[in-house]
Amino acid sequence: MSTVPMTAVGAERLREELSRLKSEDRPRIIQAIAEAREHGDLKENAEYHAAKEQQAFCEGRISELEGHLSSAQIIDVSKLTPSGKVVFGVTVELLELETEQNVTYQIVGDLEADISQGRISISSPVARALIGKVEGDEVIVKAPIGDKEYEIVAVHYT
Repeated sequence: MSTVPMTAVGAERLREELSRLKSEDRPRIIQAIAEAREHGDLKENAEYHAAKEQQAFCEGRISELEGHLSSAQIIDVSKLTPSGKVVFGVTVELLELETEQNVTYQIVGDLEADISQGRISISSPVARALIGKVEGDEVIVKAPIGDKEYEIVAVHYT
């Protein structure tokens, strides 16, 4: 299995979710299944079937998280030497040249990406265009909605 890059913060988030699934959700679901069994005939017991479906989802997610964490190459951005170069894990301040709006993104692993939090995947068109560039560079991003031009204002290693 190949390794996938992940920030230390992202790995910790996944570990917390895994811990919650194992210590809280799994026991709660097991209890719900036990209670539903007490209601009798399992063929027509909607509570039982719903609890079994939740159990399947929970166990699947646990397996998925364990797999991703075991193959993760965890990169602690705070331990990188700041050079102004855009690399995995950094936070990049950009100026969109057409609209003159500032946007800030952190380049993270695919599992960590959440655009509402300003975290974009390393495999996204924006991140691919930015990797290897330095502060002051202008970058053209070839996106599905058309080309966008950005200037790299700052690169933060936090």
